[in-house]
Amino acid sequence: MSNAEYIAEDRAPGGARPPSRLRQLAAASIGNAVEWYDWYAYSFLAVYFADQIFPHDAGTSLVPLLSTFAVFAVGFFMRPVGGLLMGALADRRGRRTALTLTILLMGGGSLLVALTPTYAATGVLAPVVLVLARLVQGLSVGGEFAASTTFLVESAGPGRRGLFASFQYVSTTAGQLLASGTAAVLATLLTERQMGQWGWRVAFLLGALLSLLGLWIRRGAQETIAEQRAAERPGLFEALRRHPRQSLLICGITAGGTLAYYTWTTYLPTYAQVDAGFDKGDSLTVGTLSLAFFALLQPLGGLLSDRIGRKPLLLGFSLGFAVLAVPLLQLVTDAFLSLLLVQCAGMVLLTGYTAIAAAVNAEVFPARVRAAGIGFPYSLTVALFGGTAPYVGTWFRQAGHPDLFPWYVAALCLVSFLVYLTLPETARKPLDT
Repeated sequence: MSNAEYIAEDRAPGGARPPSRLRQLAAASIGNAVEWYDWYAYSFLAVYFADQIFPHDAGTSLVPLLSTFAVFAVGFFMRPVGGLLMGALADRRGRRTALTLTILLMGGGSLLVALTPTYAATGVLAPVVLVLARLVQGLSVGGEFAASTTFLVESAGPGRRGLFASFQYVSTTAGQLLASGTAAVLATLLTERQMGQWGWRVAFLLGALLSLLGLWIRRGAQETIAEQRAAERPGLFEALRRHPRQSLLICGITAGGTLAYYTWTTYLPTYAQVDAGFDKGDSLTVGTLSLAFFALLQPLGGLLSDRIGRKPLLLGFSLGFAVLAVPLLQLVTDAFLSLLLVQCAGMVLLTGYTAIAAAVNAEVFPARVRAAGIGFPYSLTVALFGGTAPYVGTWFRQAGHPDLFPWYVAALCLVSFLVYLTLPETARKPLDT
């Protein structure tokens, strides 16, 4: 990159003095962490409240858990809508406006989950309220990724887009770590009966309060794009209409990564409990330790991509999972150390995707339609492959074929490997502004 290109990329909208990079990073990251705490608390606590919301089936005790993970997947299918609507809002009205709205929606959804009545008290109204809450949260999360990805990468200094992009998953993991840690503390302090009756609600009430904190922090963020005049604002489907190839590329980039990510960070504790008889409390502790390790890896991966490029990391991630997903998941037993080692090994491989996903996606689209261009295809792919991972894994188990799930993960990562082979290297190209 030439000196002129560095200067152009370092300039704030309208030629003004660029905002504080650290302040921008904090505004995006802390708010994003709160968003993802609210989202992930559901998956960590599903084993406790499933029986409260859904009735048992006479044939199998897996029905409540399966139903709860189905609702988890339903929330993901609102993410493409959120990615499209909130992404378009971010392109038309600015990234900060979209970030403010997404965190308000997430806090409201978390409060609704906390107040969801039991099936015994209200019958079918209980799952209806839970589904509504997850739909609101899904809308929020879809918009959050679109807005925060563009905001982070556009706030980065020259030659630091990979590093700044890595904080997308640093903050995501921080939120997940907080959710996991909160669940682990509650599980330690309360009996399993107390957790099932009311303990799980505490975590969601905390999430609603944290959303207010995130909203206050984001008020200090500065916009990264110049506001467009009404006549020049992009249409809702302009990114899809004018950039169909880039939209399909986002899907291919994301497919293997999102399945591997949600398998290792969300479903693995439940997989260990159901398939290997792992203790519930210990699985949450392992998840907390491995997530802390994962968060530390992200900036290292981002910095490495700024030095050697994005493509080598993507190829290493996808080929690693294509070859090792099956043997790693087969190593999971009821021993504490086995699950910890398997989860941490997967985290190392995952870093090749997660640390740079935001940068790679943002470098695909021009600034005019960047948020919506990323938001819709990314969220749709996550809904199809990431959000369904817990459900598909549990379904394989119920069908009597739990060994097929690891092969499913390996196959999809191989598909993404083939896509990565076709990608141009974008690490040293100036970002379109």
